[in-house]
Amino acid sequence: MALRKRGQWWYGDSQADIRAEVARYSQLAGYLAEHFADAACPCGGRVFALLLDDEVGVASRVCAACDAEAHPIGDSSEYADEAEEEECACPCGEEAFEITVGVSLYPGSEDVRWLYLGCRCPKCGLTAVYGDWKNEFIGYRELLARV
Repeated sequence: MALRKRGQWWYGDSQADIRAEVARYSQLAGYLAEHFADAACPCGGRVFALLLDDEVGVASRVCAACDAEAHPIGDSSEYADEAEEEECACPCGEEAFEITVGVSLYPGSEDVRWLYLGCRCPKCGLTAVYGDWKNEFIGYRELLARV
């Protein structure tokens, strides 16, 4: 478990490396992510197609194992009508990812300040933050339970 930089990208060996990349990225962005949740499907699948509109702050995932209906990530269902989600792809061409969400909180609070959506390509290992946005959800545990 260690991130390695090759060219302009970071690469990891496991889903745990997504947390390290989200922490690195969020520290540079100014709102350090300290709480995380890994996406998992009820079928046991951990690799997903990712649909994203980070202008609106909406993301959803579709399990690659069971192809279940798109599952909104976090509070995305509340803003889905305003969004134009686009399917994400890795530079290597892969269109499925391991997904981890990290959140930064307001000081002295359990309320979310910023959300980071990190992904790792299981084909090539590229690990990156694919989207981040202001999110003022009350109670980070509930938000992360919806990942």
